[in-house]
Amino acid sequence: MRPIRILVDSFADEDALNAQMTNARDIVSRLDPERFHVSMFVVGKADARLVQRPSTRLIQLPLRRQTLRILNEFLWGRHDILFYIKASPAARAYLMMRPKRLDTRVVIGTAESQSDLRNEPTINPDYVRLWERTILRSDFIFSNSASVKASLLKEYGIRSEIIPTGVDAKFFTPAEGRAPNARLRVLFVGSLRPFKGPQLVLRAASQFPSADFAIAGDGIMSEDLRKQAETEGLRNVQFLGTLDRVSLREQYRQADIFLFPSRWEGSPKVILEAAACGLPVIARKDYEPETVVHGQTGYLGSNDDELLAYLAELISHGGLREQMGRSARAHIEQFDWDLITRQWEDVFTKFARRHGGPRGT
Repeated sequence: MRPIRILVDSFADEDALNAQMTNARDIVSRLDPERFHVSMFVVGKADARLVQRPSTRLIQLPLRRQTLRILNEFLWGRHDILFYIKASPAARAYLMMRPKRLDTRVVIGTAESQSDLRNEPTINPDYVRLWERTILRSDFIFSNSASVKASLLKEYGIRSEIIPTGVDAKFFTPAEGRAPNARLRVLFVGSLRPFKGPQLVLRAASQFPSADFAIAGDGIMSEDLRKQAETEGLRNVQFLGTLDRVSLREQYRQADIFLFPSRWEGSPKVILEAAACGLPVIARKDYEPETVVHGQTGYLGSNDDELLAYLAELISHGGLREQMGRSARAHIEQFDWDLITRQWEDVFTKFARRHGGPRGT
């Protein structure tokens, strides 16, 4: 029996750190090569796991003018399934041109954030329109959490199934035998944009001067946050910038608490990674992350004051931090990419069997 052929609309480059692209590489690297032949695009140096994976084709793209090459692969490539389709000009052109009666290949899109994109001022309206004309035109859409599924249905009337975002629980692990920090260390990881809430980290640093706060990430607020920290004399704040995978794991391992005040999410990878490294997580209740069990693996707060109150409790109680950290690690193991990839394999197999059948979600 020939393997199912999947074209993944993502980059195999090892330095492509966008969450969607790292997710795609994590899934592809774990797909059974005897059952699934995978094609992916690459511009620079490819992820070694994909280079070494049998039954994998890496499609070289130029640095510029990639749209026509990608579109050509969409139209004429020998695949059964187009997976992880992106909001891109090539995807938009393909979905507009595609004659469904002749092109019976299955297009799978994913929803990984709330669907009210038009209500988020930092998201370009042109991108929202492109997203609507690509992801939302997929034959099937999978959401990565219950709240994302509900948001997609509310905003667009589109039904979806849920497959969670995963984590490499064998790579992101607690530090073995780490000595306690002389000063408690609180970590934030994420893009520095208003809805992510990095400004609350500075407020927390001011309120808890006995603890150190590390901010990993970059974005439109970076310069303003640095100036604010300098103006307010917040010497207990460290800006780490964008980190590679190994450096990021080291930061999780050095931290005592993970503070993630973002209010607009799907299922953030950083929560999964922090929990896998044994950190108690403080996050917002807004998007109801299944990756945090309130009162057991961390806390979910409704507003800034609640988040800071929970932070004060964890700062004050070392035993509680350790207990929640152990529970966080145990809880997050159900989201290991090995388990999540098996769910995707079942989906691909089901759709391949229905290849050429009726459309619908």
